[in-house]
Amino acid sequence: MRLPRRDLLRAAGAAALLPGAARAALPTGTVRILVGFPPGGGTDVMGRVIAEALRKRGNLRNIVIENKVGASGTLACETLKHAAPDGTTVLFAPSASTVQPVLTFRRLPWDPRTDFAPLTMTGTVQTCWVLAPHLPARDFRDYIAWVKADGRRGSFGSTALGSSTHFFGLQLSGAFGVELEPVGYRGAAPVIADLTAGHIAAGCGGVSDFLTFHRDGKLRIVLTSGPKRGITTPDVPTIADLGHPDQASFGFYAFFAPAGTPAPMVAALGAELAAATMEPEVKAQLLTIGLEPETSSPAALGRILAEDIERWRPVVEKSGFKVD
Repeated sequence: MRLPRRDLLRAAGAAALLPGAARAALPTGTVRILVGFPPGGGTDVMGRVIAEALRKRGNLRNIVIENKVGASGTLACETLKHAAPDGTTVLFAPSASTVQPVLTFRRLPWDPRTDFAPLTMTGTVQTCWVLAPHLPARDFRDYIAWVKADGRRGSFGSTALGSSTHFFGLQLSGAFGVELEPVGYRGAAPVIADLTAGHIAAGCGGVSDFLTFHRDGKLRIVLTSGPKRGITTPDVPTIADLGHPDQASFGFYAFFAPAGTPAPMVAALGAELAAATMEPEVKAQLLTIGLEPETSSPAALGRILAEDIERWRPVVEKSGFKVD
């Protein structure tokens, strides 16, 4: 995925100081941040870190996190669509909840391109391939050889069917000439449990889901999806490193408001959220979790969203995967 770096860097610089006119355009009531995943998960933790920074900055009166759990994060997206466009409800979501559902759901009651007002991107995260500690394979190439030796070994745990963690596995199948079959899990926690217990050999999910376990030596991240090695995983080769730069990708996290939110409020909220994200303490915390902080203007986020949908479209269509 190509990010418009000039827009991103300009937005980050502009967000450092919020002028009085922008502060005046911010909502005055309680702002609820919708998160489509349970408390304690990666998305929830990131949202709470940014929410705490917003509280400390003091430009918004009251911030609450509201966990709207269900349907791989899409319930929170639907909630945003029906929220009042007054700046008091925003969504914090990964691209797995805002990009892939457009392509996989037969009937999706919302469209992020028309029902959401983009605010700012907050960072990027690579998808990763993880091996159980008992596996004899030392690296990803060893793992591929191990699978090829017995085709029954190719199943892997996906943190969510219909997401990039599912389709990245299918990309690897084609790139390395091996049958890899996704097994759907409800989030990263049960994948991690089955990996550490030795019930499955491999798993696929966001780096942020597995980074702590990799650092502790409980699991092994052996491949990431990006065009270059991540800041949080400098020791791990990417799919580009292994000869397939055309298959490189990464996900992003972002904030959205309901469509129809006034433009001055969109600009002010985007700037305030970007400023909170780029606070030094927040950046350090997000990197620890596995998110590489990167902010954007609302317009740049809108372009990133639309481009990512079209980039994943041929992969999803080739898979034939649909959600009823």
